[in-house]
Amino acid sequence: MSQRTVTVGSSVGLHARPASLFVQAASKQQVPVKIGRPDADPIDARSILGVLGLGVKGGEEVVLSAEGDGADAALEELVALLARDLDAEA
Repeated sequence: MSQRTVTVGSSVGLHARPASLFVQAASKQQVPVKIGRPDADPIDARSILGVLGLGVKGGEEVVLSAEGDGADAALEELVALLARDLDAEA
């Protein structure tokens, strides 16, 4: 299993727009991806309600994990997305 920790770059965290962009990107991956807080069980990264329910604020860390062929590439793409300030790009 591949795993990455990333600090959320969006100033207000994973609220509606950044969460939606992340879920869309996670849904396009060839492998299932999970996301969670470092101290909690991860959830399916393709679930908008799950991602919103994490309540992640800007500057907080999340852990992404995936398993299978292409897991590292999928995680690198999603880490790069989460590290950006998606609110500033609107």
